[in-house]
Amino acid sequence: MQRVIKPRNHKSRRALERREPKIIENSKQCLFIFGQKTSEAVRQCSKDIYSFKKHEARLLQRRNPILPFDDILPVERLSQKHDASLFCLATHSKKRPNNIILGRMFDHHLLDMVELGIENYKGLNEFKNAKISSGTKPCLVFCGTDFEDVAEYRRLKNLLIDFFRGVEATEIRLHGFEHAFQFTAFEGKILIRSYRILLKKSDTRIPRVELEEIGPSMALQLRRNRFASEDLMKRACKQLKPPQANRVKNKSKDVFGTKLGRVHMKKQDYRKLQTRKMKGLKKTSHGKKLNPKNSSGDDAFTPEPVAIDQ
Repeated sequence: MQRVIKPRNHKSRRALERREPKIIENSKQCLFIFGQKTSEAVRQCSKDIYSFKKHEARLLQRRNPILPFDDILPVERLSQKHDASLFCLATHSKKRPNNIILGRMFDHHLLDMVELGIENYKGLNEFKNAKISSGTKPCLVFCGTDFEDVAEYRRLKNLLIDFFRGVEATEIRLHGFEHAFQFTAFEGKILIRSYRILLKKSDTRIPRVELEEIGPSMALQLRRNRFASEDLMKRACKQLKPPQANRVKNKSKDVFGTKLGRVHMKKQDYRKLQTRKMKGLKKTSHGKKLNPKNSSGDDAFTPEPVAIDQ
């Protein structure tokens, strides 16, 4: 039975509203965790990936004695505490050196988790060239038939897309499209390369595209995994239809955002239309109009012209 938490002030109320379930979810937050023992390669790998996801991630510097395949509860508690749906755990041991574990949560409970071994790692510092800005939405390229034929690789592909896709966007500006991740399945390993997309001038309107490797570069070996069942995966991927707002009749907005309204009226009798009041247009009791120069009811006196001798 879950305990109901009531907000004590406006700040805590806003924090609870951000964690409430939504039809259109927020960007998924990621936790980068270090295990009890780590190597330099696996620590540098976690920090390099964190630099790409800095705006939607949290790096926990403290070492944690966590073994997710034996007990997942500590990771679930950290996920609920920091409101994170993704996690990356770096560990190192004699049996499994340079080990990294990628996973995701559903309702703060484990959904998928895969263990990968890092080989031939080259960090961002080993590539002496210009880097991209953090928070840039990357292009994900998957090469190899294993991502379509093997069930484990299909799930791993889905997890990698969820982990590296960044902020969800409906429209992308071409000049802001400057980062690409390439995942290649080859001989039982997954080769990861990171490129900077350069748009060069060409003789046509379409620019010439060039790729410049910026790192990190590594080879991943698939080790242990714990994937969700089909029923749980179906529940996690279920999307509700957004509620349709009630249509408001006779109201609209123009291109400038001005609110316009339409009023329906009966057919008017223009003979009874109220116009500007003038004394000259009023009718007297005799049915004659008044002379504007003489407001009385009598006929106005008009003098006759008289000839004047020169």
